[in-house]
Amino acid sequence: MRLILADSNELIRVGLKSTLSGLQEIQDIVEIDNGKQLVDMAKCGDNAVVLIDYTAPGFDINDVTAALRINQGFRFIGLTFLQSPQTLIDALRGGVMSYIKKDCDLQEISDAVLETSKGNKFFCGKILETINKSNLDVNDIDHGVLSCDPVLMSDRENEIIILIAEGYTNDQIAEMLFLSIHTVNTHRKNILFKLGVKNTAGIVMYAVKTQLVSPNKFLFAAN
Repeated sequence: MRLILADSNELIRVGLKSTLSGLQEIQDIVEIDNGKQLVDMAKCGDNAVVLIDYTAPGFDINDVTAALRINQGFRFIGLTFLQSPQTLIDALRGGVMSYIKKDCDLQEISDAVLETSKGNKFFCGKILETINKSNLDVNDIDHGVLSCDPVLMSDRENEIIILIAEGYTNDQIAEMLFLSIHTVNTHRKNILFKLGVKNTAGIVMYAVKTQLVSPNKFLFAAN
């Protein structure tokens, strides 16, 4: 994976590079500090995940759209301090695939990069709260240059779905998978969001329907 860090704040770029350089999936990290550089990078024709604060000085959401018109091998993750509904709508219409906040924990940022590189949307817990409170349907928002492909569950999400369906709590799942409770909570919110369900029962129904778990576990459970 090639990762582009697009932010005018050098301190932010240095911090992100230090955090993400440890991911074995990333072969190359490039730093840019303005929209013109982003468009020039798109002209090179290489695929890349772009972690961008399009609200930072020197950038604009139109830079995302312009880059995607040149190179649809770019996958954008919005990384800002803002989380208003209009900010999200502008980002998604502009071609941003995933969205996280700058005050998210490091694990969430890493998860966002890895999931987006696989073509999956990823929203941190705080962004999901904004989406749900505003009744936004991200798949109904008109993306200028991208199609709305079906959202698939990642291997990690399927792993967590199975454990939820088997009755484990978030604390137990965190311990079993060596994750923080915050990370498990975020994955759970993403699962609920992707499935369009509101509770554990919906997750269990999905797990049984897709044969992630056997219905016999529930049919013959002790009273």
